[in-house]
Amino acid sequence: MPSYEEWREVLRGERLPAVVVDLEAFDRNVARLVEYLRVDGRVSKALRLATKSVRVPALLERVLKSGVPYKGLMCYSAEEARWLASQGFKDLLLAYPTVQESDLRAVRAAVDAGASLRLMVDSKEGIERAAQAMRGAARPLDLAVDVDASLRLLGGLVHLGVRRSPVRSAADVGRLLDAAAKFPREVRLTGAMAYEAQVAGLGDRNPFKKLVNPVAKLIRALSVRHVARLRAEVAEEFRRRSAPLELFNGGGTGSVNYAAHEGCLTELSAGSGLLCSHLFDYYSNVHFEPACFFALQATRASDDGYVTCQGGGYVASGEPGRDRLPVPHLPKGTKLVAMEGTG
Repeated sequence: MPSYEEWREVLRGERLPAVVVDLEAFDRNVARLVEYLRVDGRVSKALRLATKSVRVPALLERVLKSGVPYKGLMCYSAEEARWLASQGFKDLLLAYPTVQESDLRAVRAAVDAGASLRLMVDSKEGIERAAQAMRGAARPLDLAVDVDASLRLLGGLVHLGVRRSPVRSAADVGRLLDAAAKFPREVRLTGAMAYEAQVAGLGDRNPFKKLVNPVAKLIRALSVRHVARLRAEVAEEFRRRSAPLELFNGGGTGSVNYAAHEGCLTELSAGSGLLCSHLFDYYSNVHFEPACFFALQATRASDDGYVTCQGGGYVASGEPGRDRLPVPHLPKGTKLVAMEGTG
């Protein structure tokens, strides 16, 4: 890992603040992520890159060019997917449902231009809006159903995970398959996704929440079993109806080694682990190295031992807390002042 002096030399003359990526560390994370997919000595799944996490097209290209098992992108928005398609990226999964007319126009335009794009849906209304947008198209739009994989206990009184979708069972999936079947010329529901946020996004050795770590381990263990059972039931619903399940997506950086063992999944998604914010230092099951940094200008030195820097990076998604804030990396020994943090 470069020293403080080496970074200063690299950044000499550059405008600050700057985002910098250690490409050697990034490439090692790319290779390490693949190793977590090995089951009985072989890579078990394809890996789809999440553009919400890796926001630099050059880095996306770098990963995809590394070859199998990396394939395709999980896109954040319809306009982004359309733009990425125009730049030559293929096999695009739009990960978040939308019924906004401008989004659906962007999807239609991308498909009409030849893009391989699949839209996420979680309701009959979403299917109907997509079908309306695709009316008269040369080919139907592929859809995937977003299945809520959160852990709900005590009849729903306890909810662990992300409130992601009203689709929570194989029966719910079946109802959407019926809804899509009414529009065979416009849409094809041939995919599914079930993201286990309470596993992938929950560290279990967090130094800022030491008392919670044993509970986090239990939640993760219960959720791994729950999610595997749910995904198997969803896949069986497709089989029972003789409906093709061409894509079944699951996992995240923090859960890839668990999801790799699920036979019903065709692919996993990941992205943030390649850059590795310090959030991923707090997982017992996956380990990466820091690759993305913010270089800041020290603009004030008000007291001995204190400097104020211009800019502060960005806060990770999820529950606000110290584990979501950027942390000083270099020079060694630098610490944040609690009153100001990285605001």
